[in-house]
Amino acid sequence: MRELTVNLGDRSYPICIGQGLIRRAGELFAEKAISRKSPLLIVTDENVADRWLEPLAAALEASGYAAARFIVPAGEKSKSLDMFQNVITACLEAGLDRKSAIVALGGGVVGDLAGYAAASYMRGIRFVQVPTTILAHDSSVGGKVAVNHPLAKNIIGAFHQPELVLYDLDTLLTLPPREVSSGLAEVVKHGLIRDAGFVEWIVGHAGQLLALEPDVLGHALYKGCSVKAEVVSRDERENGLRAILNLGHTIGHALEAVAGYDELRHGEAISIGMIGSAMLGVELGAPLEVYETTKRALESVGLPVALPEHYDTDAVMEAMMHDKKFGEGRMTFIVPTAVGTVEIRNGIEAGMVRAIVERLKREERWT
Repeated sequence: MRELTVNLGDRSYPICIGQGLIRRAGELFAEKAISRKSPLLIVTDENVADRWLEPLAAALEASGYAAARFIVPAGEKSKSLDMFQNVITACLEAGLDRKSAIVALGGGVVGDLAGYAAASYMRGIRFVQVPTTILAHDSSVGGKVAVNHPLAKNIIGAFHQPELVLYDLDTLLTLPPREVSSGLAEVVKHGLIRDAGFVEWIVGHAGQLLALEPDVLGHALYKGCSVKAEVVSRDERENGLRAILNLGHTIGHALEAVAGYDELRHGEAISIGMIGSAMLGVELGAPLEVYETTKRALESVGLPVALPEHYDTDAVMEAMMHDKKFGEGRMTFIVPTAVGTVEIRNGIEAGMVRAIVERLKREERWT
């Protein structure tokens, strides 16, 4: 088992990465002093439930925990206020109290939804992240929890740190290829913002990553989580440095909203967004290598690098206007200055961003 720590003083917590960890859940929960006297609620989705809900519940119950279950529909549309209310109802029906914990078993949607419920129920109770997708190596770390509004992604949320991130690599072995590629977008992102050598390592091991070879995948997730943990430890509530983790997300979140959180996977939208950010970086003075390496790394793991032409530019721009980083007709973007280095650029004019969106539709001809 690989282990690292998000250092937040009294609220520090471990990230455990390895195979067979769900079977050890009771032991690992007890090490974090999660109460056996108060009931738990496991929140998962219908896809994950078929394979992992009962093994997790059984492991917890064998260690003396009482675990209620709540299953939501799979997909981004479950990150809604209606589903949030349903989770709160499940908490009440299961008798959760102030010493209870909510356990998020699933990908980013489940983690965000369950985490926001934990942040809100009785003004905040404990929760544990048990991610089951590659993408969730990013979303499960750092305490950002949220649900979507029809006009904007993650606009309703909170900062609420987990007690533990329990990352069992066995849960990844049945992911479909598209979900694997989507998840690797955030792995690539962590390299692009912090570690140029890691980006080259990803390109060199792309085939093994796509084949889900445990040792290679475990190393990649450890490296990605290490970047996230280091940044969050220095800036928990995104007052400055943590914003660099949003590379590709300003455009990417807008694309998701325009697509109705359906057509594009999160990682696919962020991949296109990172290409847009690389284009913007070159426009602002970064070497062309930034764009070329970004494109090569994303393509190596099967991700899209162009915006489908049917996306309306006006709709994409309007969605970006609802972004939390927009104000006074200007935008804040995370812009690469070199491979492995980014900066926060304020005051980017909307007209420049519009030109980038248009270029993304003819990306294959852009240099």
